[in-house]
This record gives sequence, C-alpha cells and structure tokens, in this order.
Amino acid sequence: MISINRSGLAAAAMGFFLTACAAVNEPINAPGQSADGTVSIAGAGAGNRDDVFVGLAFSGGGTRASAFAYGMLDELQRRTGNSANPYGVLTDVRLVSGVSGGSVTAAWFGYKGPAGLKGYRENYLLKDGEVHMANSAFNPVTIVKGLSGGANDRNTFARFLDETLFKGATYGDLHRKSRIATWINASDVANNTPFLFSPETFNALCSDLSKLPISEAVAASAAFPLVFSPIVLKAHQDCNYRPPDWLVAAKNNPEATSAMRAYAATLESYRDPSRVQYVKLLDGGITDNFGTTGMAVARAKAQTPYGPLSKKEAVRIRRMLFLVANAGVSKDYGWTQQVKGPGAMELAMSIVNSSMGSATRVGYDVMRLSLDQWHEDLIKFRCDLSMDEVAELRGSVEGWDCQDIKLFVGEVSADALDPAMRNKLNEIPTRLRLEPEQVDTAIAAARQSLGRNAEFNGFLASLKEAPSPPAGARRITPVSN
Repeated sequence: MISINRSGLAAAAMGFFLTACAAVNEPINAPGQSADGTVSIAGAGAGNRDDVFVGLAFSGGGTRASAFAYGMLDELQRRTGNSANPYGVLTDVRLVSGVSGGSVTAAWFGYKGPAGLKGYRENYLLKDGEVHMANSAFNPVTIVKGLSGGANDRNTFARFLDETLFKGATYGDLHRKSRIATWINASDVANNTPFLFSPETFNALCSDLSKLPISEAVAASAAFPLVFSPIVLKAHQDCNYRPPDWLVAAKNNPEATSAMRAYAATLESYRDPSRVQYVKLLDGGITDNFGTTGMAVARAKAQTPYGPLSKKEAVRIRRMLFLVANAGVSKDYGWTQQVKGPGAMELAMSIVNSSMGSATRVGYDVMRLSLDQWHEDLIKFRCDLSMDEVAELRGSVEGWDCQDIKLFVGEVSADALDPAMRNKLNEIPTRLRLEPEQVDTAIAAARQSLGRNAEFNGFLASLKEAPSPPAGARRITPVSN
C-alpha cells in the first residue's frame, strides 16, 4: 500500500490546481514550406540612393520601447527630410529589427514604411494594449495563472495588435509589400537561443511563414514571462527538409561564433521529434534584446566577404549607419536598502530583468564587433578588385576609392539624456498601456538622445562629403597583392 502524507497530498493538489489554471496556447503555424520570400538587404531602399545603407534595431520595454523607437524614427525624419524627400534617410533604411515592445514599431515600419509613422502615436501608442489581458496584481487567479506558466494566452495582445494595426496582414503580405528587410525576434526558451521569424527557421519546422499573421510574431516577441504563456509552434515532420549549405557550414565551422553554432543546432533540433515536437517562445529580450541574430544569419547565408550586399552594392556603398534604440531604464529596488527581501515575485522579476539586461549589453557588443568585421571585409574585397572589375560593377572608375566606406554605429539610450529627462523616462513602467504624457516623454527622450548622438551626427556630416577628384580625372587605387 502506498502512503501519502498530508503535505504530499497538498503539494499534489496544488500542482494539479496550477496546471489546471495555466493559460495554454495552441500551435499557431500551419504545415507547409516557406519560399525564400524575405526582402533582400541588397539593393537601394525606398529611395533612389544606392550608396547609403541604414539599419535600425529597436529594443524591448513594452509600449515605452514602442514609443521610444517611434521617437527615434520621427527625429530621423525631422533632421534629414526636405521638400524633395520629406522622409529623409528613412527612405535609405534597408533593414529593421525588433524585440518585444520594439518589435511592434519595427513590424509596422517594415510593413508600411516611412508613411506608416503618420497616425502611429494616436492609432497605437495611446491605445490600451492590455484591454484583453488579465493583469491585476491583486487578483489571485491572475497570480496563480502567472505562476503556472502565464496569466494570458495569445488571444490577448495578438488580438489587440491585429485589430488595431495589422488587420490580418501576414508575412506574405509583408514580403510582397515592403522593400525593408524586417526581423522580428523571440526566444526559444527550451534551446535558450534567439528565434528569428524567417523562412529558414520555418522551413526547419516544415511550416509556411508566409501564412503567419504579423501580429502573432510580434506577440511572441513581446511575450514577457509570467505575464504571457509561451507562444507555441509545432515542429511538423511532413516535408523534405534539407538544411541549407550555409547553415551546415556554420554548424561545423570552428571559427563560427558560438551564437551561430547554437542557432544551427537549434534548427537541427526541430527535425528530431524525439527532442522537439513543440517550440515554446517567449520575449525576445531574454536572449537577444537588439535582434542581432538576423545580421549573423544574413552574413552566414551570403558566404561572401560582402554579403548580404550584392557585388554591385558593395562597390557603390559609401555610408553605413546602424542605430539601436535602447529603451531600457534603470530602477532602484527597495529591498536593496534592507536585509530582508526580495520576495518570490520580486525575485522572479529580478531574475528575468537581469537576463534581459545581460542580453542587452552582450547584444550591442556582438553587433558592434560583427559590423566592424563586415566593414573590414568590405574594404578588403573592394581593394582586391581590378580596375576592370570596378568599372563593370560601378559603371565608372571616376572618383573610385576602395577605402571610401564609413561605418557609423550608435546606441540611442537614456545615457545621453539630461538628468531630469532620464528620471522621467525611468519612471515609465514596462507595460502595454501608458498615459499620454508617458508616451510623449518616451518620444521626447528618443528625440533628445538621437540629437546628441555622436555617431548619428558624424553620419550626417559625412553625407555632405562627396568624392571630389579633378574634373575628368580617374582616381586609381593599387590592387592589393
């Protein structure tokens, strides 16, 4: 006879109660195969310039992050727009990457382009993104659901996003409509790796990304632990999947970064039903708060020193700007002033925030190093070209300088703000519902920070520099041996 004491019975009952209360999400991806329909980074942006490349990354932080990213976009337009091109350098944006709250603005900008900024504050930022959510900290049912895996399922924020912004638009619509490569990032919490919503990832799941609503990807990217239950994808097995050569090379290349090898191993795990039948996604900020995985994948996929640019783009590009909108804030914890504490919930949130803070710092450093290496590779590729190759790719060798590529990488964050503005930004909570003055504070903070950003201002100054060889002269650069 098996004996169960009272404490064991109570624990079993509590476990059953928690499981029964858990908000469970059904898989959101249908079986199929994804065509490589992603927008290429190669080629000019929405404008006509082929010598300027702008990439943007928006961090997490709820609606505060969405508003901060919008403020940076708005300031970019204000500082560079003119009567001939009212959107300014926004038309030079080739890629945008978003995580968590920043993924809302990233997806919307990627889908609608610069014209999508009009009305975004009123139509989204001022709306109540928690309207369908259970979010009361004083409701015991909400607390129990949170502790059991998540207080809210996907039919809350995803529903709000679809009703408010995307109106049923899918990734297929995004890829057909947009000229901006758009990367939405979540976290695979079983593999402890970033999850990139891309055809490569969905092909490994035997699933068709083009059919997935944009709102579902954004909601997965913003699925903060405890507040949301993990978003679920099914690893289908009914397709003839063959991993791409670049992915195999990344997995087996000892010189590949550990992050890239982990990404390759994660996709491989999706093909093994004994390991993964369902992928569980949470907030992208847990593993990669700036969405740098997309750039690593794009570089590996190209397998060339100039990729993901084309050869022609590589010889024509002159100025590259990458800006990160970091909407992170610093907050003092009361329990650091006393011996007691933190409590269970405070500790859980502190652990999650610590993970995201670490991902933020590491993400920016990784992005900076990878971009610096790409910059060096581009220069070497250009300087190894013969003059005949330059003429063929560029159309002329007039004004040619193989080293004339300037890279600017800047972080737009609270660090550049006046103390008063920084304090106001720090008071804005990480929520999906803010007061109008809080939204406007986040927007104003991004504008102020961007205006003081040395890298951005250096980029603007460099745009005024044009090649100035004597009329009719041909500038010849020796070919490296």
